[in-house]
Amino acid sequence: MTQENNPNDKQKPSKRLPNIPKRPQKTPKFNIFWVYAAIIVALIAVNFLFNSDTAKPISYKTFEEEMLIPGDVQKLVTYKADDVLKVEVYLKENKKEDPKYKKYKGRTGFGKETGPIAVFNEASADMLAKKLEKSQANIPLENQVPVETESRSNAWAGVFLNIILPLLLFAGLWIFMMRRMSGGGGGGGGQIFNIGKSKATLFDKESQVNITFNDVAGLTEAKQEVMEIVDFLKNPKKYTNLGGKIPKGALLVGSPGTGKTLLAKAVAGEAQVPFFSLSGSDFVEMFVGVGASRVRDLFRQAKDKAPCIIFIDEIDAIGRARGKGNMMGGNDERENTLNQLLVEMDGFGTDSGIIIMAATNRADVLDNALLRPGRFDRQIYVDMPDINERKEIFGVHLKPIKLEDNIDINFLAKQTPGFSGADIANLCNEAALIAARKGHESVTKQDFLDAVDRIIGGLEKKNKIITKEEKRAIAFHEAGHATVSWLLPHAHPLIKVTIVPRGQSLGAAWYLPEERSITTTEQILDEMCATMGGRAAEKITFNKISTGALSDLEKVTKQAYAMVSMYGLNDKLGNISYYDSRGQETFTKPYSEATARIIDEEASKIIEEQYQRALQILTDNQENLGKLAEKLLTSEVIFKEDLEEIFGKRPSDSETTELLAENVPAEELVIEPTPIAENNDIPDNENKGVSH
Repeated sequence: MTQENNPNDKQKPSKRLPNIPKRPQKTPKFNIFWVYAAIIVALIAVNFLFNSDTAKPISYKTFEEEMLIPGDVQKLVTYKADDVLKVEVYLKENKKEDPKYKKYKGRTGFGKETGPIAVFNEASADMLAKKLEKSQANIPLENQVPVETESRSNAWAGVFLNIILPLLLFAGLWIFMMRRMSGGGGGGGGQIFNIGKSKATLFDKESQVNITFNDVAGLTEAKQEVMEIVDFLKNPKKYTNLGGKIPKGALLVGSPGTGKTLLAKAVAGEAQVPFFSLSGSDFVEMFVGVGASRVRDLFRQAKDKAPCIIFIDEIDAIGRARGKGNMMGGNDERENTLNQLLVEMDGFGTDSGIIIMAATNRADVLDNALLRPGRFDRQIYVDMPDINERKEIFGVHLKPIKLEDNIDINFLAKQTPGFSGADIANLCNEAALIAARKGHESVTKQDFLDAVDRIIGGLEKKNKIITKEEKRAIAFHEAGHATVSWLLPHAHPLIKVTIVPRGQSLGAAWYLPEERSITTTEQILDEMCATMGGRAAEKITFNKISTGALSDLEKVTKQAYAMVSMYGLNDKLGNISYYDSRGQETFTKPYSEATARIIDEEASKIIEEQYQRALQILTDNQENLGKLAEKLLTSEVIFKEDLEEIFGKRPSDSETTELLAENVPAEELVIEPTPIAENNDIPDNENKGVSH
């Protein structure tokens, strides 16, 4: 909900700062490909540098005819191997380059050609002596080839080089890869046999969480709920003495960016107890049974540290309903992990001092067994902030920003209906970036308005090529939206109309939506009529329509089908709703084909009625429509005061609208675009402040 990493916190002195553990120095990122390269080089070295058996086996006759008689032999070396006499032939240095010896190899273990050129076998030394004497009968005794005898035993060296060394290399590579896959090298979770250990990050006395409830703006009701959890951990006897049981779990449910994780951290910071933090995906691993093993290890550690808190963020990663989506083969490993979590939550007593907190924005997909009392006893809904809570959030995020003197937080809160805490943090940062880009010394009110435009409508496209005919069609389209919404009593108050391309839209009509808790039929129909005003204006002015109304049609189609099939606002179908809040009827319709035909007909009828209504309104005010469009073509942007000049004061302005616009110049209120689709691209209609 609020800023987790507030730059202003670095400027404030805090008593908690000495407790923050020192961050380890970052080391250069290790690249595993260097290891692969080293192994390849080592294997090549073994093959080429340590391979000593390079002499070519030959027969004695070949030795005699090609080497001995021509006088090329320098010496012979004999040794015993497996009861056979091996005879190695060494050539003279000046004969090694002879072309006839190219077919022989003479390298030693280090790649030098000083080893034997060939080798042949003999039965015994006496037999070799007799053969040499016969072959060298015509050679003088002083020129005969000398014979040397050596004693060798290289069997074990060959076994080591050819078998043991490759096995050691592959074993080392396997262990290294397993350590990398199981979470890093060495210690704790880094060992191959520790892959089933929990990956939860522990915050205790040495590394306490320094976020408190004072750092969480807004979330008034949710904070009251979790404050009681803190009290459970601090004063358990206060409740157990009266026979009460401490809740086992609390589930934080809300839209993304509303502050669920931050609220859990604040609970840990306030309670001053050990806090285990991990994500639901931390249980998932490529090996079968690892998830369940990590759950067991997590609860074992928690029992040793009790009283403590276990926080599982995005629990829907492992908590999805079982037995669904098995058509393509169910994820049994995820279900086994969930089963183990359910067993562990039942396994520890209510007085053990362990409380589980979890967060998700997909509570509808969670398994029913996980949500039942006794496991997650409490579900705490973290809603989007209202206008007062947005003021508090702006107060937190504006502290580190250098603002001009007349910035009004109330004004900013009114400009951001539907914004979450994360959205507001992004808005403040974007405003600071825009101010820096413009060379401002401080962030001005207009910078914040430009940031709202940038976030909701997208980046302004100043150089986009648009023909005169297209620009005129866009102007009348937007003027149609403005005219119909201005004249209808229940439409959202119009603030600004522009034909400047921005993001995916070629033009936009900006509104300030009322923050309603419920919406009536009249309000929905007026909004649909105002949405169809763009296409109706094209039809009246040019007697033809374009694809520019794509996003408008998408919006009204969803609204019409919601009226008929979800909200029971159709007389023909009656008070029936086919809305499935649990999402269990994805592939089947809960109604017959006849009912489906009625739904289609009634939705189409509602849309067509509002289109005809918009045509009638614009026909009655065609002259003013033309004036508004021409003014829009001239200035490209018009504001509320321009509409008042043409149509007069809007008689349907409610007290709420007047309150929102009090003391605020009309030209500065810039809120919601209604994008026009470009080239059949479907724009994002989930803009902040849209009232569906």
